[in-house]
Amino acid sequence: MATVMPARRRRAESFRIHEDAPSTEDTEMNESALQDDDGAEHDGEPLEEDGHESEYSESSEEDAPDDSHFQADMEKLQDAFAGFRQKYRLIKRIGEGTFSTVYKAEDLVYDKYDNSWDLDKEMEKWTPPPLKSCASQSSATLDYQSQPQRRRKPKYVAIKKIYVTSSPSRILNELELLHDLRGCQSVCPLITAFRSTDQVVAILPYFRHSDFRDYFRKMTVPDMGIYLRSLFAALASVHSHNILHRDIKPTNFLYDPDSRRGVLVDFGLAEREGYDCKPCVCHDDPGARKMKLRSLVSSKMKDGYPREDTRPSRRANRAGTRGFRAPEVLFKCTEQSTKIDIWSAGVILLTILSRRFPFFNSADDVEAMIEIATIFGRQRMQAAALLHGCMLETTIPTIGRSGFSFEGIVLWSTGRSETKDKLSEDEKLAVEFLSRCMELDPSRRISAEEALQHEFLRMGLDESAEEASDAGDDDEMDMLKV
Repeated sequence: MATVMPARRRRAESFRIHEDAPSTEDTEMNESALQDDDGAEHDGEPLEEDGHESEYSESSEEDAPDDSHFQADMEKLQDAFAGFRQKYRLIKRIGEGTFSTVYKAEDLVYDKYDNSWDLDKEMEKWTPPPLKSCASQSSATLDYQSQPQRRRKPKYVAIKKIYVTSSPSRILNELELLHDLRGCQSVCPLITAFRSTDQVVAILPYFRHSDFRDYFRKMTVPDMGIYLRSLFAALASVHSHNILHRDIKPTNFLYDPDSRRGVLVDFGLAEREGYDCKPCVCHDDPGARKMKLRSLVSSKMKDGYPREDTRPSRRANRAGTRGFRAPEVLFKCTEQSTKIDIWSAGVILLTILSRRFPFFNSADDVEAMIEIATIFGRQRMQAAALLHGCMLETTIPTIGRSGFSFEGIVLWSTGRSETKDKLSEDEKLAVEFLSRCMELDPSRRISAEEALQHEFLRMGLDESAEEASDAGDDDEMDMLKV
């Protein structure tokens, strides 16, 4: 009998293992979701493209019915596991990715388990008691007992059905990483996982959130700081476990503007740092790197492609989403670090500051390099290429030698004149933080831990802590009065 990931805990008990359900018919796969734009250029590594819908794309609480195809798929999923209908009630499809489909479901056995993953549980403890006088308390108690008990508010979970065509090693890797990240701040925890034959299902918390496109243009600079602080708190937790997320983008960070709380999700492309990598010259001493690249620098580049390319091929992990890949990923660095996630987070900040989504919109890696080179300039981009043992040459006239400043880009993209208008002090602070995140040299890029100490991410933090402390004192006084 096959085993699965540790299941959710019962109260005062250790993790239990779900038994395999009886063999059932294989779940259908959405064929169109597996189509990929870049084809054979992936070097064996699957990529998450913008054309694919995010796994968590639905923010509405309404239980609207799905179309007939997904209704049939939901019925098949419920029949695939013994006792599934007694534990979960599928409601609707809330997202679809390249490797999985995610459904919203009601947790019917929520009260039977230790639900330490539930972030809303602490808030529900502070529901104010009814204000009744002592004289009417006994009669009110009798009336309450004679009436039926009020139904508990439904608890929802996200059920991730992983396609049967996914690599078993990829599935195991994702579940292991989610299991290791339990209890990490702003990171989606794994509640449990189980399988029947080749069908694997992961149970995750359901987080209420809004579509990034609905709120990012309305965000003030303090709002940006709060948003990024939650994201970098998640990155700090993930990176402290030496894990690369590899697919940081707005649709993988579920954010609720009302509660100002965000959660990092979708670890389908994540991997441990140093896994299956080879040394890259970017980690060498500058002197040793110069010696290795001397022949490359001294050679004269000719226009076009050589008839017979004698250079050795290079294979590197290029998984990620177009527009959010770091320069070292585009240059096929074979020793990538957690700093690739920092670059992607910087692209999110640039998107918010410029009010343009997506900011980068390339069709392939070559266009992505051109877009980045347009901003940073040919000189800095060539230095970044040499850092990873590559050579970059271009005759595109729109790519200048020095590029543009982030301040000028923000002014231009928001319709302000670079000569007449100036950024506010808060915007300047955000741009300075942006430059630390979008540094071409990963060794000079800010880390998640350092970012949390930056003035931009600490904007309003002390004031909000004081307000929360004062509010807590007031609540205690109100409770004493009652």
